[in-house]
Amino acid sequence: MTDSGAAGAWRDATLPIDARVADLMARMSLREKVAQMYGAWLHVDETAGEVAPHQSDQAPDPIDWPELIRHGLGQVTRVYGSAPIEPAAGARRVADLQRQIIDAGRFGLPAIVHEEVLTGFAAWKAPIFPAPLSWGASFDPALVELMAAHIGGTMRRLGVQQGLAPVLDVARDLRWGRVEETIGEDPYLVGTIGSAYVRGLQSAGVVATLKHFAGYSASRAGRNLAPVSIGPRELTDVLLPPFEMALRAGARSVMNNYTDIDGVPVAADATLLTGMLRDRLGFTGTVVSDYFAVAFLETLHGVAADRGEAAATALRAGIDVELPGVNCYGGPLLKALEAGDVDEALIDRAVERILRQKCELGLLNADWSPEPEFLAAPGDLDDAAARDIARRLAERAVVLLRNEDAALPLRPGTRLAVVGPGAAGPDSLFGCYSFPRHVGVHHPGLDLGVAAPSIVDALGPDFALSYELGCPVLGGDDEGIAAAARAAAGADVCVAVLGDLAGLFGLGTSGEGCDAADLRLPGRQEELLEALLATGTPVVLVLLAGRPYELARQADRLAAAVCAFFPGEEGAAAVAGVLTGRVNPSGKLPIGFPGDGAAQPATYLAAKLARRSEVSTVDPSALFPFGHGLSYADAEWGPAALRSPDGWATDGEAELSVPLHNPSQRAVSTVVQVYAHDPVASVARPVRQLIAAPRVDLAPGESRTLVVTLHADLLSYTGRDGARVVEPGDVELHVGRSSTDTHTTLRVPVVGPRREVGADRHLHPVATLLP
Repeated sequence: MTDSGAAGAWRDATLPIDARVADLMARMSLREKVAQMYGAWLHVDETAGEVAPHQSDQAPDPIDWPELIRHGLGQVTRVYGSAPIEPAAGARRVADLQRQIIDAGRFGLPAIVHEEVLTGFAAWKAPIFPAPLSWGASFDPALVELMAAHIGGTMRRLGVQQGLAPVLDVARDLRWGRVEETIGEDPYLVGTIGSAYVRGLQSAGVVATLKHFAGYSASRAGRNLAPVSIGPRELTDVLLPPFEMALRAGARSVMNNYTDIDGVPVAADATLLTGMLRDRLGFTGTVVSDYFAVAFLETLHGVAADRGEAAATALRAGIDVELPGVNCYGGPLLKALEAGDVDEALIDRAVERILRQKCELGLLNADWSPEPEFLAAPGDLDDAAARDIARRLAERAVVLLRNEDAALPLRPGTRLAVVGPGAAGPDSLFGCYSFPRHVGVHHPGLDLGVAAPSIVDALGPDFALSYELGCPVLGGDDEGIAAAARAAAGADVCVAVLGDLAGLFGLGTSGEGCDAADLRLPGRQEELLEALLATGTPVVLVLLAGRPYELARQADRLAAAVCAFFPGEEGAAAVAGVLTGRVNPSGKLPIGFPGDGAAQPATYLAAKLARRSEVSTVDPSALFPFGHGLSYADAEWGPAALRSPDGWATDGEAELSVPLHNPSQRAVSTVVQVYAHDPVASVARPVRQLIAAPRVDLAPGESRTLVVTLHADLLSYTGRDGARVVEPGDVELHVGRSSTDTHTTLRVPVVGPRREVGADRHLHPVATLLP
């Protein structure tokens, strides 16, 4: 059906993008423009399960595919990530769908294909990397960037142009099921690691999508998709900075938050999606709806009478593309336009952004081919390079929480009892957006598609080992717990592998829609742990989880405790490496473990009034705080010093130096954490706030001096008048190994006039290593 317009100037890759988009827009009918504003979700086969919230009840009428694509199509949803499909078959299907879309429309415009990519490309037989909390625990943006570049390369090979990641929500309540998808509880850490992911993914020529703009993680009582009630300062100073940082890194797409904030659904909020995102932060890419979020304005939020009003409301707010399929942006939007309820200029605004992105991706070039590269050069997706990255990231992310009397590493010849639901299978290694836990659970009997040894597999060759389940993550019986206790009593050391099973909407104990009423270990696992401790055998706890749990009742009786946040396909080997000493642990907690679960929501990023107090019986202090993590060998730190003889100007920089030395016979990796505190400010400020955290690797015997250049913008916050400001006055810098373990406290006067800062503020410190 293509006509002469298909060979217009918009096909010429040598012309400026704006000129190409203008040429194409002038040729398109209104119906053809609207067709670019939605996606289509086609099941690969009839066995595809429900893998998204409200998928069945929000789905439109059965798809008439030829009619749907007659005027073109904006996006194709999850060809690989809806049901098991061999990579080659998926690539052929992508090519076939693109050819059909190209042939059906007048202009031959291909669609953008998108997939979930949070713990890797979420497809059968693709590598499964550690979950985002592990990215945070690594404190290693360079390694996360390398992982994301590999994911982006896989996307490109398979004909996928857009990935729905990273999640930049700052964790606010440990009961929220999606804590595992966050990078941590600190906005600087989330933004630094998230920006690295964006740079890596988009280095492959694909689009990263920031989720979920903004405030999703602050829902009441940690319930998924519950209302959010926060003030503008919490939104601006805690929840928005990671998005600012990732946008500065070049992110080309943003996805809206499902919830309402103070009664206004974000999908209907032009103040956020246009005023904040575009006018203030300068974003020029596309805003895509979270799945069914436009329809939810009618069905869940009750701010639209029908789908046409929902479409008009979301479009006015700033949502350009409706995903996963067309519920509101097709016929209902056109009817709203005919009725005069929508300004046609809003459609042009959205379509210009969409076409610009397709142009940037090369989809509108005359020589673009619908054939994915994988068809010409097939290969194993889970190759040696992928597994090496997965291993290195998992090793960097394992956190040694406790190690009494050097219980770890385990001595050769130790008789081990390995018990618990995470010990003998791979399920506890994977997050909820991994293919096995997201899609594979709907296909009983399906193999993982990748090799993923268990903890028992990884430890077995080195020890005389016995195994007992004890109890599953949920359920179990007295005999199983008794059998595990007997095994522990007959061993030198018991390794208890406890934690979570990721899933969606009740199919797990962690993950989307799997919120927790309290923070006790799920099911009968705490009972199992008590039975093991009662034997008198030293117990090493290995927690494979999607969130921190309440361990205060057992912590001081544990010989050691190790935590890995869904560490992926190489996670068991990484944990075993720490247990045996092959790996020197260097992970740091991106989120604190609670001392008392009743204190939720709680965060280290708190003002004095939110900390322990004599006027409350609930103590929010962490058992293991943000930034905590032990090592078998660590660097020695000399006294930190500031090179700011005349004070720190409100528009200037301060240089912080820390001498480091590795006295051991093995390589060490240390994270130098720098926290700021403003003792006297115009609003209540956190007692500690992370502003730098460079990781430094040192060879045996090596000495270096770390110099961190800190711009005064890193001290800025939202003042009483709503403006972001840097204020003069004394500030404290706390240099240490965690948010509570301070090595050096430095007081420095900030001098000069009160200064307002904008979206161009400095967001990152600069770290340099000197001989």
